[in-house]
Amino acid sequence: MEDEGKIHTHKVSDGTEYSHTHNDGHEHKHSHQNTKAVLNRLSRASGHLEAVKRMVEGGKDCSEVLIQLSAVIAALNNTCKIILKDHMEHCIVDAVESGDEAAIENLSKAIDKFIK
Repeated sequence: MEDEGKIHTHKVSDGTEYSHTHNDGHEHKHSHQNTKAVLNRLSRASGHLEAVKRMVEGGKDCSEVLIQLSAVIAALNNTCKIILKDHMEHCIVDAVESGDEAAIENLSKAIDKFIK
């Protein structure tokens, strides 16, 4: 593939620039800008879910459990938004630049599974 070994440079919204190459022309591996934020959100959501589990074990009111579950679902959905935005701003931009239609197709499949 003609892009193999070509250096791509991306500039993110905060002005940070990063570069990477494509060794095989298909797989896009580079650091994601929001990994720490995603991990923090997942840890919080996990903690909230454990609290819901304890509520159920303790026989708490169903309404309270449902409210807490909705908070967990919202936290996970917001985490998904961060991952999706990062993927679109970096991986998909890169895929379009390099003509990688498979990456775009994979995103479409992932969105179909995420939004049901």
